[in-house]
Amino acid sequence: MDGMSGPSRGSGGSSPRKLSIRGSVSLPEAELMWRFSRSSGPGGQHVNTSDSQVELRFDLAKTEALPEVWKQRALSKLAGRLVDGVVTVRASEHRSQWRNRETAAVRLASLLAEATAPPPKPRKATRIPRGINERRLREKKQRSDTKRGRSGQGWG
Repeated sequence: MDGMSGPSRGSGGSSPRKLSIRGSVSLPEAELMWRFSRSSGPGGQHVNTSDSQVELRFDLAKTEALPEVWKQRALSKLAGRLVDGVVTVRASEHRSQWRNRETAAVRLASLLAEATAPPPKPRKATRIPRGINERRLREKKQRSDTKRGRSGQGWG
């Protein structure tokens, strides 16, 4: 039956050959390590027989797919998540292995895209215009005078 949507669908041609990170940079399928196990999520009796949980592993330390600058940036930002230079992503919220594979791939791509992003530009210091500062001080003085007038001193 060709129309079935089960685990066989993920191993066919519908799975992406490369996982796009950002721009023209992508991870080749050969560097992605997939592992499947039984999920603890919903699914009734079916869940006891199917390996729907997906674990996607990517060896960040040994990869040649990322530019060296990106690789070093990702290694430092993801240091807490790495085990021997390998980043791992799990997905088990869907009943089908194929959808869990897609979810894990998207998670890994967004994680690497965020980790390889360049640092934000430093803030450029600017001066407050003199007129704005003088107006602020003038209004502050008026508020002070108003509040001082409420004290009731000198009323007799």
